[in-house]
Amino acid sequence: MDFPKTETFPGAGSSLEAINTFVTEAAQAIGLDEDAIFGVQLAVEEACDNIIEHAYAGASKGDIECSCDIVTDGLKIVLRDSGRPFDPESVPKPDLDSPLEERDIGGLGLHFIKNLMDEVRFEFFPGSGNVLTMVKRKTPAG
Repeated sequence: MDFPKTETFPGAGSSLEAINTFVTEAAQAIGLDEDAIFGVQLAVEEACDNIIEHAYAGASKGDIECSCDIVTDGLKIVLRDSGRPFDPESVPKPDLDSPLEERDIGGLGLHFIKNLMDEVRFEFFPGSGNVLTMVKRKTPAG
């Protein structure tokens, strides 16, 4: 796989498998281990699901552009959408202390993304939309 690599997918649930395949191939090509690849898959799926549900209100109203590139010690993934602006500071911190039966359903996506990836940055650009940049580093050998 040549890098950087970019593909655009419809902002719909039916695209999640193709997006997963795209990022998995990039992660394998740069030599991420199985645990890191699994983390990338989960984080990207959660992010794309959030784009579809929140930025596009569950309707296929736009695309998701996914770019993969090599950074010094890992893989950089950039997701772009043209949906509603997203402010990660507006998302309440998840309740991780209460018993499961007392917790609200959902609300853990951002928490998972931040914990599965080594770097996470959200940006919004008026006129062009949201940009989510995530980096997963290779686990040092040894």
